Amino acid sequence: MTPEHARRRLAWGLGLLLAVLVVWFAIGRLVSSHGAKPAAAPVLARVLVPEGETRRQIALRARAAGLAGSYLAASRRSPLLNPAAYGAPPGTTDLEGFLFPATYEIYAGSPAARLVEEQLAAFQQNFGPHERARARALHLTPYQLLIVASIIEREAQLPGDLPRVAAVIYNRLRQGIPLGVDATIYYALQQRAGEARIGGELTEAQLHVDSPYNTRIHTGLPPTPISNPGMAAIEAAAHPARVSYLYYVNAPDGCGGLVFSDTAGQFEADAAAYHAALAANGGRPPTCGRGR
Repeated sequence: MTPEHARRRLAWGLGLLLAVLVVWFAIGRLVSSHGAKPAAAPVLARVLVPEGETRRQIALRARAAGLAGSYLAASRRSPLLNPAAYGAPPGTTDLEGFLFPATYEIYAGSPAARLVEEQLAAFQQNFGPHERARARALHLTPYQLLIVASIIEREAQLPGDLPRVAAVIYNRLRQGIPLGVDATIYYALQQRAGEARIGGELTEAQLHVDSPYNTRIHTGLPPTPISNPGMAAIEAAAHPARVSYLYYVNAPDGCGGLVFSDTAGQFEADAAAYHAALAANGGRPPTCGRGR
């Protein structure tokens, strides 16, 4: 065999080997693509955070949405927001009040800290120079304005009642009258028990619980927000109604409204009407529309 023939046979052999390798690789790709399971697409979870919920209540929603880690731990502090910048006192232990309520879309399995980050970003987008200026006009810090908004959020159900509840709070603060808000006592009990919710009527012992959140026995605002308010409650805290009310109680019709008054005598009459409606409904809150 001449050297030329040897070179040709070697080239032909190498070409054949290369062709076999290409076909083998292509067949392997085809088999692999048919046999392998496609990667699962990430699941987008919708986390609805209603107005007026606490950190503990939001933590239950974060867990139900499949977020990883502890929401309570993630919402204690964050580099994204310093409560002291809003006038919170030194030693404020968590971000209650700043966890803005909205619907958030987050991939299931994401850390709970991701929800906290989005809530804080939403808060900073909504609570800006106008709200800070209104706090100064009311002789409050922005943090105190948030505390007032958090109480309004827990006390009023109907939009028209929000600025009137704000007026009652400010009128009582000016006159040195304890706020007497049961929602702050419920918050104290929840914090002590480590529970997201405590229901039922408050007992006499609970009404006298020794806590800075007990606004029946302590004057002034509670030390922190008692919920995470939405913009309607924040706006009501910033723009209270111009009324002289000092009292309110649930309306006896059970439709979620409040009855406001200026005097203790009128308040007692309004409270008696509500308790009569309560008794007539077997001790349960009156049902809206019944008897009309």
